[in-house]
Amino acid sequence: MKKSKVYFTDFRTKLGVSYGLKLQRLCKKAGIDKIDFEGKFAAIKMHFGELGNYSYLRPNYVKAVADLIKELGGRPFLTDCNTLYPGSRKNALDHLYNAEVNGFNSVTTGCYVIIGDGLKGTDEVEVDVPNGEYCKTALIGRALYDADVIVSLTHFKGHEMTGFGGAIKNIGMGGGSRAGKMQQHNDGKPIINTDRCRNCGMCARQCGSDAISYGSGKAVIDRNACKGCGRCIGACAFDAISTPLDSAVESLCCKMAEYTAAIVNGKPAFHISLIMDVSPNCDCHGENDAPILPNIGMLASFDPVALDQACADLCLAAEPVRNSQLGDHLAEEGWHHYHDHFLDNNPNVRWKETLAHGEKIGLGTREYELKRM
Repeated sequence: MKKSKVYFTDFRTKLGVSYGLKLQRLCKKAGIDKIDFEGKFAAIKMHFGELGNYSYLRPNYVKAVADLIKELGGRPFLTDCNTLYPGSRKNALDHLYNAEVNGFNSVTTGCYVIIGDGLKGTDEVEVDVPNGEYCKTALIGRALYDADVIVSLTHFKGHEMTGFGGAIKNIGMGGGSRAGKMQQHNDGKPIINTDRCRNCGMCARQCGSDAISYGSGKAVIDRNACKGCGRCIGACAFDAISTPLDSAVESLCCKMAEYTAAIVNGKPAFHISLIMDVSPNCDCHGENDAPILPNIGMLASFDPVALDQACADLCLAAEPVRNSQLGDHLAEEGWHHYHDHFLDNNPNVRWKETLAHGEKIGLGTREYELKRM
């Protein structure tokens, strides 16, 4: 496979040139105008940030991309799917409120926000995974399935399981429905926190397999009957139901790549990543620690594997921020230096497996040519 082109620009600008304009120029240079957007629904897939987290991408960047898509004749909408864990984005109402509070609305972004898998995370479509080894099919949000074009807009940052959150994680994990996220994390079953259970019966009424009963006065899940659909998680108003994240990290990385391949399969797809405010952990947290690396730049490509590899390489070559989690680890007496910023930031992560498996199944290539703008 020949090298993919990844286009890069730093955050330096001249007087009169905004970051939004610079991002649009980068996208054009990378060839986004080669996509036929005319009259097409274009999903801009991104993360709105959990409430309390301030390191997510500003909505201004979305507007720059949405305006460009409209200029090219497309009909953009902003989307993400509900989370598997309890939090401020576990159903569409909370998720939309979260997006509004964090600044994402039709005025600030130039397009409407649609929650990809519906009210309770169950509006999904099962699609084949091309060359899938871990997942033969994927359960993805219907809005992503219905979109004609996929544009991923990613905040590149650290992550406590997958090393970093890049384009593949944004699309693959973010685009999975609640059951799809469960399949990626552990193929497992939800668990009940009896201290939080109010015996309201809502989870049993929403259960997709009649697996929940209240014989003990608290909700009980029949592990044999449960199909792992995750409907009960979205139904519980008291955050009493969750799922253990017990999948081996290596298989999680590979499943994310397979889900990404399923979501973009047969559709034009374009990928943008901004390496800025590189927090040590995911934007899913209700807080964010100081950046572990300096702001590096904006990147764009048609190849999500090459894009993630280029982002990773630029991060690995950067000087760590001393007053950060990564800086503290490197300064710690007796610290085992991995000479890998992602591992030194979170020592139990795996990240190369995502890119290797993505390349193996034909999602893209790790070989790239960095075109500086």
